[in-house]
Amino acid sequence: MALSTRDLKPRIATEIRADKAALLSGEHAGEIRDLLERRGVLVFPQVNFTDEEQITFTETLGTFAPENSGENIYKVTLDTGANKLADYLKGSLYWHIDGTMNKVPILASILSAKVLSPTGGQTEFCNTYAAYDDLPEDEQNAYEQLRVLHSAWNSLLYYAPEPPLQMLEQMMAIGDSELPLVWKHRSGRKSLVIGCTAYQLVGSSFRDSTKLLVKLREWATQPQFVYRHEWTVGDTVIWDNTGTMHRAIAYDPASGRMLHRTKLEGEEAFA
Repeated sequence: MALSTRDLKPRIATEIRADKAALLSGEHAGEIRDLLERRGVLVFPQVNFTDEEQITFTETLGTFAPENSGENIYKVTLDTGANKLADYLKGSLYWHIDGTMNKVPILASILSAKVLSPTGGQTEFCNTYAAYDDLPEDEQNAYEQLRVLHSAWNSLLYYAPEPPLQMLEQMMAIGDSELPLVWKHRSGRKSLVIGCTAYQLVGSSFRDSTKLLVKLREWATQPQFVYRHEWTVGDTVIWDNTGTMHRAIAYDPASGRMLHRTKLEGEEAFA
């Protein structure tokens, strides 16, 4: 059976409907990979993968990336009873790219909805390829020369602006990285590398850095570049981590909201 596809917005996100067995066999893997790179976000409504099926599906698309602690499924929730490190996920409520502390970030994440919050909890994505493409040419040329410092501890300050020293030191221990503001991909396409981990342009003042980074965040998260997914239990969503930013909409930590995540190992370093 062929894939049934429907673009959800002109610049980002495509819905895919297909036979589950065909998805698990890898029959459509090449087409899905192509769509992922072109569209940024793929939505599989109520495909109802089990954890084992989600792992199998992920493996059809590339090299499976286990979590740092070794598990294959990561529980995305703010409930510390279900995930003892859930407090660190508070940073996911702000626009970001996963893996800015790594030379090679993950290629993609796959989320499946298990339990939803009565309010909030949607996930938003923005296309950082399209955002770059629509910049004026003089700005593109200027930004391609710039480099930016990123850190996990900067994202901490978004949700804990007066953190305890111990917490700050734990986040600082993760390290900092210097990345290009514009990622020049092997494909020839270019995307912006911004988000809540970005905190200073190399060679610029903190004031000027903040102004430009906020300007670019506002530019990249305009409605034409953004898709908001309204979850239904059983949905699976994949996004290209190399060409999108994402964030969760705030929800009650006591709601029990639970998504299960798998990841594809990165294939391309920031450049």
